[in-house]
Amino acid sequence: MNKLLETIKIVNGKAQFLEYHNARLNYARRMLFNAQNYINLKKIIQAPSQNGIYKCRIIYSKTIERIEYSPYCEKNRNFKTFKVVQDNNIVYNHKYLNRSHLNSLVALKDEADEIIIIKKGFVTDSSIANLAFLYKNKWITPITPLLKGTMRERLLRENKIIVAAITLEDLNKFSNMAMMNALLGFYIVKNFKLIF
Repeated sequence: MNKLLETIKIVNGKAQFLEYHNARLNYARRMLFNAQNYINLKKIIQAPSQNGIYKCRIIYSKTIERIEYSPYCEKNRNFKTFKVVQDNNIVYNHKYLNRSHLNSLVALKDEADEIIIIKKGFVTDSSIANLAFLYKNKWITPITPLLKGTMRERLLRENKIIVAAITLEDLNKFSNMAMMNALLGFYIVKNFKLIF
């Protein structure tokens, strides 16, 4: 049985954007395990402190199996170079706990800071985040993500990003990109470099 993972940012005792995590968790439970009951994470998450930033990891299948809390350090991550890797067979349409396929692609990054995954000629995600690219003063995100992340869904709903088909060849058109997930937020990378 495939276990799933939900990663939630807690800031000063408050879990961030829980409605999106609730929606994804309950959708995955319905699709994969035919679970009909609704789990409300607001009733389950207990922040370890009212101060600081924490990462909450919820491991689940049909039911919640484990909840883990750890301090989250918002250190300056240095993402500048991205190795472009191609995999036409990867499937990661739910946030699975098992990331072995993704990890095998990360192992190909050599000296790069992160990877950009291409599937059947189209840009998908990095190994840890959805992507967006600045094009003509608009942030566009691939219409072909591996995983529909909660931050991506929220920004689409707020009309802050729009979807577009982005091909491997299109990558050379952009100078600024953003990585987005629940912990990073909308992390802008200016003048990123690609390694093919």
